[in-house]
Amino acid sequence: MTVQEFKNQLDLPIIASPMFLVSRTELVIEACKNGICGTFPSLNGRTNADFEQMLIEVTTALAAFEAETGKKAAPFGVNIIVNKTNPRVMPDLQLCAKYKVPLVITSLGAVKEVVDAVHGYGGLVFHDVIKRRHAEKAAEAGVDGIICVAAGAGGHAGIASPFALVAEIKKFYNGFIILAGSINHGGDVVAALSMGADLAYMGTRFIATKEANADDRYKAMIVDSSFEDIMYTDGVSGVNANFLTKSIHQSGIDLNEEKEEDFSGVGTDGHKAWKDIWSAGHGVSGIDEVLTTAELIGTIKQEYKAQLEKQVELLNHLKF
Repeated sequence: MTVQEFKNQLDLPIIASPMFLVSRTELVIEACKNGICGTFPSLNGRTNADFEQMLIEVTTALAAFEAETGKKAAPFGVNIIVNKTNPRVMPDLQLCAKYKVPLVITSLGAVKEVVDAVHGYGGLVFHDVIKRRHAEKAAEAGVDGIICVAAGAGGHAGIASPFALVAEIKKFYNGFIILAGSINHGGDVVAALSMGADLAYMGTRFIATKEANADDRYKAMIVDSSFEDIMYTDGVSGVNANFLTKSIHQSGIDLNEEKEEDFSGVGTDGHKAWKDIWSAGHGVSGIDEVLTTAELIGTIKQEYKAQLEKQVELLNHLKF
């Protein structure tokens, strides 16, 4: 499959990003049934066997959907942490090959052998980056797309403006560009495409859906927060990431204290990063309610179409 063939299978040029713990099979399936690429981290399966069960659930549900409706579901994807500290890289990659996962998203390392393995069964590899050096390594490894994780994105975001990050990477990379960072609405997707991206990457907005595997308090906190309630810190997980400040405080963590040598993101009473200390991006400012995934995507489709119509109107009124 080529990247263009992948994009042509989408109703909207959107990937619902893989979120640790949050992106379970229900969210992925609903995303794909409604025309966007749903993804999940392989580590959302506690073991390699659990991961395989998730693959079975997704592929079975999407096959049933296609048989019942006669409509092709959007492709799905899996995120693999490509790092020496992850002993499941090869076992999980083998399962991706077994079930012919259309898209593999690699993080914390762009490895040519992994890219070649995915290409070997016909899949695509997108790699997430926050700076040029990471993008150059990904390009050398032969990835099919680079995910530009700009300032304001949830999770392990960078600090670069999306305009600057996309422009910098396009100087040397001709493959697909996927943009992440506070994208909530159909107009945001059009804006991402206008600045040179091929696809939009949406995470935080999908936490506030009924299918997301997130505590109801987490979803409510996203709805009730603005970008001023997001803290960018390495004091929770050891790597700079965006977190909901309220969740940090309610976990009893004092980020002003000197961090331990091997800080593991555990606060008082056993509170842990990601599970109890919740991540989100600046996009919380544009989230006002919890919807089903189908309702959300339906709304984005309407917004996307309306914004494109506005663009046509602007084009028709050009005077030069």
